[in-house]
Amino acid sequence: MYGVGACVRSNGGLGSKPDTTGYHPIMHRSSRPERHSLVRELRSLPTILLLLGLLLGGIPLVVFLTPDQHVTILGQRVAVGARDPEPTLSGPAQLVQIGNTAFDLRDVQVIGPLRPRISIGPIAPEAVPDRALAPSALPAIEATARDTLVQAFVRWYSWGGVGLVLVALAGSGLVGCLRILMALRGASRAAAGDSVPELAVRPSGAIARMTLLAVIVSGLAWAACGAAAYRGTVEGLRKVDSLSDLVGASTVTPSPVGPVITGHSGAVIGDSRVARLGGPPLPEPAPDDATCRRSTDSAAAELALLRTTPVLNLACAGAGIQNGLRGAQQVDDDKVPSQIGRLKQVVGLDWVVVAIGPNDLAWSDLLMYCYGLSTCDDRLAGGEFQGRLAAFDRDYAGLLADLATLPGSPDVVVMTSYDVFPPDPDPSCPDLHGPPHAAGLDQHKVDLLRQRNAALNDVLATGAAAYGFTVARPAVTPLCSSSGDGMGPDLQGLRDQHPFHPTATGSLRLAAGVAQALARVDGKAEARPGPHEPG
Repeated sequence: MYGVGACVRSNGGLGSKPDTTGYHPIMHRSSRPERHSLVRELRSLPTILLLLGLLLGGIPLVVFLTPDQHVTILGQRVAVGARDPEPTLSGPAQLVQIGNTAFDLRDVQVIGPLRPRISIGPIAPEAVPDRALAPSALPAIEATARDTLVQAFVRWYSWGGVGLVLVALAGSGLVGCLRILMALRGASRAAAGDSVPELAVRPSGAIARMTLLAVIVSGLAWAACGAAAYRGTVEGLRKVDSLSDLVGASTVTPSPVGPVITGHSGAVIGDSRVARLGGPPLPEPAPDDATCRRSTDSAAAELALLRTTPVLNLACAGAGIQNGLRGAQQVDDDKVPSQIGRLKQVVGLDWVVVAIGPNDLAWSDLLMYCYGLSTCDDRLAGGEFQGRLAAFDRDYAGLLADLATLPGSPDVVVMTSYDVFPPDPDPSCPDLHGPPHAAGLDQHKVDLLRQRNAALNDVLATGAAAYGFTVARPAVTPLCSSSGDGMGPDLQGLRDQHPFHPTATGSLRLAAGVAQALARVDGKAEARPGPHEPG
């Protein structure tokens, strides 16, 4: 080590004569790097590359890896973090709904890479009662919600800062090792006489200055990003005047409707697929049965046979979440009560099956659009579908909360949507051609329809999983394909009265798929220990 100090003092090369005056430069040097040394180090190529790596790669890595911070607002579980970095100078915050659809919060614009992301979770069991949402209380509630979100983002930002410091230290260590290796390699080529430890120590001062610069520069960059994010978030949240727009929180649920219903262990709610549009009508229908066009071979009727227990059918043709399930449905001159409202009047309910989605997405319009035009994957149609899917996801969150708080806590099974066509249909299939003079469907359009149906099913399954509900995926044979069992088609074709709806065979397959899901629920219930059994 004395030889290293002598080499530094004399500015000599390797193997220079040691200083015998007794002067030791290391003992007379300040422990803090001098300013000109830091400036000189800032100009070195390894330090420049390290700082660029931290700014361009380290910050995005920290944003990606820092875990979300979880809070609860009005019983709504919310996760706060930052969206994945994008190569733009500014951009909006993001809201991720319970079914995993995401859309931009245009009112919250942030400069820099730290753009908040709010992910909505399920309603907590201890949700705030409806009276907390009285109009006089809304301003204070909204202000508290904004403060809670900002505080959660500040916590996320603090953890991210710690992570960035660790990344800076790790990066400095890696580059420092490379600098030492380069020094050793250069010395070996020069045939120097210094020992390996002496050669390894020589760049230690430069590495220390490089590490200090890495921590300082990354810290300043993180502080600047945080200030920009905080300012953009606070200013943007001031423009939000709706609590549901902010975090999707809504504890208002439909009230019970109609008389008390007894004698049913299960119930089916949903749209025309489970009402079985086109099937034989009930022999003595109640007014709502006739209005909703419920049939004798509906999924509920088939489930009653498969489960050997009475099943209530509340499904209605044309129903959507807001107009049918959570709210009343207007059908011509008749008004059908909310299916959730009627469901709350059922006593002794063990399970509920839910089939919803295509009507909320205007699926029939999409099919007509694809049949009528030569192409249906334009930006206008794609944007319309994504907008409807995001709106459905928000409404779906409210429906799931309703189902989670039903009296008696029945098991809930969410049924996915079936594909109308197989992956590779026969081009000569009549159901692909459509009506006369129509463009019809080709492989590309079929792929698009299947992709969008998969997007709907992802929302359905993700939301159900958030609440611990069971998902049923019935195996329905699409059009332009054969099941091979000789039972006939599962779906009505274009020549039938109600195309793409289940036939009697298709209704039975829907019920069989749901029955299998209910069997899994029953198995889990039997596996759980009883009140006097060890857990």
